[in-house]
Amino acid sequence: MKSFFGWLIVVALLIISGIIYWKYYFVFGEGVKSGYLNYAVKKGNLFKTYEGKLIQEGFGGGRTGVITSNEFIFSVESDSIYNILETNSGKFFDLHYKEYKGALPWRGNTVYIVDKIVRMK
Repeated sequence: MKSFFGWLIVVALLIISGIIYWKYYFVFGEGVKSGYLNYAVKKGNLFKTYEGKLIQEGFGGGRTGVITSNEFIFSVESDSIYNILETNSGKFFDLHYKEYKGALPWRGNTVYIVDKIVRMK
């Protein structure tokens, strides 16, 4: 009976580990978003993270008859990328990002993590 419960615990831990990996560490998608950098800030109560917003050209999916902009809200893990974004607010950027299923408090407030600046105008 002890052997059965031992194996049950091992299998349960493996399943929980797999779910945590899939939810928080598995890269669900990646790509490039382009737009004008609205802001880049460092904020947080316990974990200070880098956050930003990109305003994309075009029309948003807002209410009918109202023109809205598309926004891409993201987090940044790298200090060097954040420093570039912070000093170039208002410029046009092409940002490479990775998308995760869930956000971790020390990684940022969003599921989109910018890992590279492709181009800046």
